[in-house]
Amino acid sequence: MTAGSEKLLVSNLSIHRDDSILLDRITWRVGAGEHWVIIGANGSGKTSLLRALTGYLTPSEGEICVLGQWYGESDWTEIRKKIGMVSASIAQMISEEESALEVVLSGKYAMLNYWGRMKKADIRQAEEVLCRVESAHLMNRRWGLLSQGERQRILIGRALIAAPQILFLDEPCAGLDPAARADFLDFLKKLATGPGGPTLVFVTHHVEEILPEFTHALLLKSGKIHACGPLRATLSARTLSETFNKSLRLVSRNGRYRLLA
Repeated sequence: MTAGSEKLLVSNLSIHRDDSILLDRITWRVGAGEHWVIIGANGSGKTSLLRALTGYLTPSEGEICVLGQWYGESDWTEIRKKIGMVSASIAQMISEEESALEVVLSGKYAMLNYWGRMKKADIRQAEEVLCRVESAHLMNRRWGLLSQGERQRILIGRALIAAPQILFLDEPCAGLDPAARADFLDFLKKLATGPGGPTLVFVTHHVEEILPEFTHALLLKSGKIHACGPLRATLSARTLSETFNKSLRLVSRNGRYRLLA
């Protein structure tokens, strides 16, 4: 498979660990101007796919190309600086004493728990990013005192400070109350529609979190692609019922979705 203008290119990707198959022959393209949602039940391979794409999980077979760079042929440490990631695994590794400003700034240097003396130019840049994610008032607040919703915005700021071309969001609404989730999704909408924003890859198992700004969907089941393509053509009661092994009814209104059993 030849890389063209795609942001992501995955060909026959498989990952085996002991006797388990985490991913089974995944082939997938993400083009410029597209925003994707990845849907699947727990254990379907969603997080394994993101870890493989960011170089934290080594493929057993297949090829991965991110931003024109092939896995195994390029310096993945440098590639990661062009990729943003928001996930619970990152949040858990941040010191509770770290300030929101330091958390954001750490993303510029692809580190966790910022160390070293902060440059004035870096501080200004981090302050600008905090304004962009509507969290300037949290600048000096310690990580341990932030709410779940506040943490998610700070993590997005941490990702954005490096001006990533792709932003992976691994179930970013997990643990948010309904009001915080609505607020976060409203912010995500602004990010998707703003000028010069990154390609979004949003992992979830709740269709209620899918915004009209998402253009495509990838449905995973037992480590395999069950359905893939433009959102409206891919997301249906049939494909979701098969994905979750349960009879479901899909309701769509004003570009938003809801599942009924």
